[in-house]
Amino acid sequence: MIKTLTAVLFIGFLAWVFQAIRPPPPRICGSPGGPPITGLRIKLRDGRYLAYKEHGVQKELAKYKVVLVHGFGSSRHEASIATAEAVQELGIYFVSFDRPGYGESDPDPKRSFRSVALDIEELADQLELGSKFYVIGFSMGGQVAWGCLKYIPQRLAGVALIAPVINYWWPGFPSNLSTEAYYRQFPEDQWALRVAHYAPWLIYWWNTQKFFPSSSVIAGRPKFSRKDIEHMSKLASRQSYMAYVTQQGEYESFHRDMMVAFGRCEFDPMDLKFPFADGKGSVHLWHGVEDGLVPVTLQRYIVEKLPWIHYHEIPDAGHLLTFDDDTKGAILKALFN
Repeated sequence: MIKTLTAVLFIGFLAWVFQAIRPPPPRICGSPGGPPITGLRIKLRDGRYLAYKEHGVQKELAKYKVVLVHGFGSSRHEASIATAEAVQELGIYFVSFDRPGYGESDPDPKRSFRSVALDIEELADQLELGSKFYVIGFSMGGQVAWGCLKYIPQRLAGVALIAPVINYWWPGFPSNLSTEAYYRQFPEDQWALRVAHYAPWLIYWWNTQKFFPSSSVIAGRPKFSRKDIEHMSKLASRQSYMAYVTQQGEYESFHRDMMVAFGRCEFDPMDLKFPFADGKGSVHLWHGVEDGLVPVTLQRYIVEKLPWIHYHEIPDAGHLLTFDDDTKGAILKALFN
């Protein structure tokens, strides 16, 4: 009797564990009961759909064509850099897109740096941006831009990485440097990153359980600087579409972002070579000294290893660089100089 009861309890416990760690299926846009399709989309090579939005000058009149890659918790609607005065002056066309699992872009259960880089290449081809185009990535989108430098360098005319997220486990970092930077994060973020790296199958449970604090970024209390807090008023308009960002589920947007960004190292950016075979093109990396989300010490080390990157460090800036009017104008003028 006791053995039977123990077996029943054990099976019940396993069932509870399985249910707790198993993420719910995504609510695919356009499917029965799923969110509606409201914007422009293209169909990708594997049948997925990618939603996009155009900004800046008309494509037919543009001198420069740019693919914008949004950050964590954002979408194609976020294109603050496209509001810079320099956009009309320089003649820049932008296309932003919902990264897989965000907004109205279908989730990609096989999402990787390579797959998103190929999504960007296909978006550029279907929109006829030409043989070469520019990429600007902010925060998590900056990490995606590293993937473009790795997998589609032949398609790039230039790249701007703005406060790009780093992976503390990239092998090129000296262990003492990455460890020191890692422990400067909030304790709850240290644990969230450990889970994303060592036990990604637990990421859904970790970010939804109530026993311990989960990611501060997902919880809406990131380590912002004084300057970032000043910019927060400019983010007020984002609240109207925050539900849109995760409408297909947080697992395929937020949680998978963490697994890709901090999981197994698909490649090490510090191993990259100068990406422009014809010698034409430039890569710029912008970072704020007061950035509390991405340690400036690690960015400094990366650009020391990659001297072909033009590094721009802003002494009093935090993470939200693209919301500063002077900075976003400087970013564009440097990239298209």
